[in-house]
Amino acid sequence: MRPSNPYLNILLWVLLSFVTLFPIYWLFVISVKPAVDLFTTPSIFLDSFYWKNYVEVFNDETLRRYMMNSLIVSTSNAVLVTVLAFMACYALSRFDLAGKENIFFWTITNRMAPAAVFLLPLFLLYTKVFAIGDWKLYDTRIGLILLYCTFNLPFAIWTLRPTIDGIPRELDEAATVDGCSTWQTIREVIWPLARPGLAVTLILVWVFAWNEFLLAATLTSFNARTITTGLSEYVTSTGTEWGTMAAIAIFTLIPALIIFGLVQRHIVAGLTFGAVKE
Repeated sequence: MRPSNPYLNILLWVLLSFVTLFPIYWLFVISVKPAVDLFTTPSIFLDSFYWKNYVEVFNDETLRRYMMNSLIVSTSNAVLVTVLAFMACYALSRFDLAGKENIFFWTITNRMAPAAVFLLPLFLLYTKVFAIGDWKLYDTRIGLILLYCTFNLPFAIWTLRPTIDGIPRELDEAATVDGCSTWQTIREVIWPLARPGLAVTLILVWVFAWNEFLLAATLTSFNARTITTGLSEYVTSTGTEWGTMAAIAIFTLIPALIIFGLVQRHIVAGLTFGAVKE
């Protein structure tokens, strides 16, 4: 078999990287240009930096609150969904539940319908049913966290189950012989071995919750509004503030990059866990 040309592989990866990263670069270019320059002949090269867009975003208290809401909602939802999915997958993998394969398939069917189908019933539930006196689940962080569980939990179960199935049952039996209870087995044996898959599930769920727009725009008004819905406030009847929107979009990339950096060593291991069988 003829070996591949290393220079050709390098060129291919450079081109793929350029295609992938150019939209982010172009977003940064827009964010450091004044509004008047955005409607002239576009240039992909930066000849000056207009930092006022970033200063306005950083000094805007409302945007800082939106960013904090997104961080709290996304992180809380990702942790809650990952823990619940782990427990559900352990039960489906280790216990002989009646119709467990049907249960497993039923969970993923919750992701088949578009989110727009649920907007009206969810709005009525959050404003009329889930209300105690003057308090309503509408426009609250806890409301968004629980709502995202409805859509992210089936995906997390579907993603995490192969990881749990790939852990031999003999380890459970050995832990039981050594005197471990079920909870001790889960905590001391299964959880550490499933860590790569848990990391992948956590980051995917976090990204889904961070990027969600439709439900957050419908079920929040001000207090729990997220940064993705805050972008729409810059599209007005008098025009669109493209520079400010681009600066906000750059800020929204930073938490995602940090999360990826923290768990990147687990991602490859999690995606390939159980892929090789003897």
